Amino acid sequence: MDMVVVIMAGGVGSRFWPLSTEDTPKQFLKLFGERSMLQKSFERAADIVPPERILVLTRRDFVPLVREQLPAVPAANIIGEPVRRDTAAAVALSAVLCRKRFGNPVIVTLTADHLIEPADLFRTTLLSAVMMADKGDVLYTFGIQPTYPATGYGYLERGALTATVDGIEHFEVRNFKEKPDLETARMYLDSGRFFWNSGMFVWKTDAIMARLEQFLPDHLRLMGKALEAGTGEGMEYTLEKAFDPLPSISIDFGVMEKARNVRCVKSTFSWIDVGGWLSLRDFLDKDEHGNFHKGTLVVSDSCNNLVFCEDAGETVMLAGIHDLVIVRSRNGTLVMRKDCTEDIKKLVIGKLSR
Repeated sequence: MDMVVVIMAGGVGSRFWPLSTEDTPKQFLKLFGERSMLQKSFERAADIVPPERILVLTRRDFVPLVREQLPAVPAANIIGEPVRRDTAAAVALSAVLCRKRFGNPVIVTLTADHLIEPADLFRTTLLSAVMMADKGDVLYTFGIQPTYPATGYGYLERGALTATVDGIEHFEVRNFKEKPDLETARMYLDSGRFFWNSGMFVWKTDAIMARLEQFLPDHLRLMGKALEAGTGEGMEYTLEKAFDPLPSISIDFGVMEKARNVRCVKSTFSWIDVGGWLSLRDFLDKDEHGNFHKGTLVVSDSCNNLVFCEDAGETVMLAGIHDLVIVRSRNGTLVMRKDCTEDIKKLVIGKLSR
């Protein structure tokens, strides 16, 4: 089928400070083996389309890093956004680029900070969505089968079953729900009607451009104007003019929550949105006191902590410490309570703005 994969890789990874910094955010880090999350995302995309049909949207400052980590992707396919304007701007830009370069392909939009296994089940699920998106005027997302009452993810309320393709169930999306409190998350899980919202999408170029025209016309108009002169030299200046006046808004809030004919594929592969330090628990060693750690950990009367040392040869000693996140890196040291994980973003943004 006629497909293009877009990888959104422009985040700053503030929740992963001090390992993730403004110069080298989390998608470029090798947190899980010898490949960065960006490289893992590229490998999943390259299993579906050739590199010439992979676009990477990132911050302008990160373009050299993307080229270094993804040498197979043509340089013209790595697009630097001049300022951050959330995912709606990235989606609008990718749609206009795909229209100009490829016509009316199915666009698969992925992110650079997800861990997904196994790859073959992900591929089957994705191609099932592509097949149906190619046939109709629909917008697809991936509904992740929840395994616990997560409060850090948004949710999708599913409606009627619309199709089963290659064993993958397709549902109408009735509602989008913001990140819930624990009691609400438990209710969602018990009901069996809710999926986690993955932030990955599948749609025909025509379909998403029609919804952008309906709900975010300035996004579409300004991106189209920016690319009128082509996508070569000079695009940096025209993109700056296009991005600057746009509000910062997500594609979920700006389009998906308002659009008709929104569907999801039930996704049973293992999926982790690596949004913060607590999301690493399943990849770290664990002691008998419930402490997750990378590096040598020596404890006395300490439990339910997460300790991460960038240098795995380091030793951390804890005495009388409970329910903390402790991170050691060459860039700094982080100590916070587990229930304050959102505060790190505020601290980092405040630090950058000074």
